[in-house]
Amino acid sequence: MTVELCESVDALTELIPVPRSVFVDESGVSLLPQVRRAYAPRGRTPTLRHRLNWKRASMAAALGYHAADPERGPRLCLHLRPGSYDTAAPIQVLERIKVFYAEEPVVLVWDGLSAHWSRAMRAWAAEQSWLTFERLPAYAPELNPVELLWSAIKTRELANLAGDHLADVANATERGIRRIHQNDQLPLVLPRPHRTHHPPHPPN
Repeated sequence: MTVELCESVDALTELIPVPRSVFVDESGVSLLPQVRRAYAPRGRTPTLRHRLNWKRASMAAALGYHAADPERGPRLCLHLRPGSYDTAAPIQVLERIKVFYAEEPVVLVWDGLSAHWSRAMRAWAAEQSWLTFERLPAYAPELNPVELLWSAIKTRELANLAGDHLADVANATERGIRRIHQNDQLPLVLPRPHRTHHPPHPPN
């Protein structure tokens, strides 16, 4: 647990936990390529060849910043699983985040998706003393830095990717995160992600 000490004359005698601000967002990908503009010789239209496979994977990322000590750097937790997220999936993601941060106090910021504020979610959150929710304004994705992460990856590593397995998508996603981490000119400076799930190669 991260703590800060008050050093004034009237300082508290206890250690005060300082929460992290953690931004969360979900996204989805499939084995169908995400078509993006590409360069090609004049008169030769680029062609994508793929298996017309509709298998999907869902991703959720939690990007955390320490509220009192930004020099500690952000921490990223990436959750990836085959198929689509259902209404119970956000709770499963938060359970992973709980372990990832070792129940360190967290102020979690996400959008108004109905699953984020469902009755089941509110009942679960009421039992989590480490967790506080904050809601982003409607129609303001630019306020969530995870949206920038998705955009940076989908326009490069996942662009025009015609993979054979969902694991290809997972590997490309992690390559994108490493690229962003290594480039000091980009607005997101990310650590190597803690990936909570890697889809196995499905049978052909």
